[in-house]
Amino acid sequence: MRHLLNPLDFSVEETYELLDLASDIEKNPEKYSHVCAGKKLATLFYEPSTRTRLSFEAAMLNLGGSVLGFSSADSSSAAKGESVSDTVRVISCYADIIAMRHNKEGAPLVASHHATIPVINAGDGGHQHPTQTLTDLLTIRSLKGRLDTLTIGLCGDLKFGRTVHSLIEAMIRYPHVKFVLISPQELRVPSYIREDVLEAHNIPYEEVDNLDLAMPKLDILYMTRVQKERFFNEEDYIRLKDSYILDKKKMELAKADMFVLHPLPRVNEISTEVDADPRAAYFRQAQYGVYVRMALIMTLLGVKKPC
Repeated sequence: MRHLLNPLDFSVEETYELLDLASDIEKNPEKYSHVCAGKKLATLFYEPSTRTRLSFEAAMLNLGGSVLGFSSADSSSAAKGESVSDTVRVISCYADIIAMRHNKEGAPLVASHHATIPVINAGDGGHQHPTQTLTDLLTIRSLKGRLDTLTIGLCGDLKFGRTVHSLIEAMIRYPHVKFVLISPQELRVPSYIREDVLEAHNIPYEEVDNLDLAMPKLDILYMTRVQKERFFNEEDYIRLKDSYILDKKKMELAKADMFVLHPLPRVNEISTEVDADPRAAYFRQAQYGVYVRMALIMTLLGVKKPC
């Protein structure tokens, strides 16, 4: 039995195999429509989510399986004080695989120690979001044809953004990748990412606060929202929430083959006028998320690729 708690739980070779499977699912969805018949996915979402939860559900349904679970802690026995360990022990009796989102870092790890079925981390606090990272990798590879030799700009909330942290840790495994970290001083990447990940692996990066100057050098621009739910002080959130807004004028500064990604939800950090630009790939990215999660569910359940 295997879990996915961290984007590095899969080796580079295993990640390529997963992305290849996801790409085949994209091209031949009907071939996979019954491979998980009789299997059940439990979605244990202690924190609000739209895209991640529904994409997991769509993934399992597309594979011919079924879904059960809850969409907030208030609608589960957690409201009565039940522990994560007890919850997953019980859910292991009902389902074949678990996707868990929790506001506390490490909760999916705790779950994996007590579950008797595979556990997928669907986001734990500001820590990790491995399935979003796999989605990002598939999106980048599909758009650019490679995962190496890229300059990736990460813009916005780089301090609390778990998608950013996970993507950096995953992308450093591919050669000739550079990062441009675009954020206000207060929202820069945590020191452990800077020192233990980037500097420890000799990955070239620069920290800047000007998006306009960074745009011409980027192959990928990964925008993030400033997350109100991660702030302790509303005044700080209000002061920082509009730090970067990507609009049509800024897009004119970018390469013709640069693509814009965003894990969503979007608030106002990308103007809707950008949506019509063929380089705006964030809604395609959401679709790729379904294919990746289908491939992941199959892999963790040991379901073979159909002929």
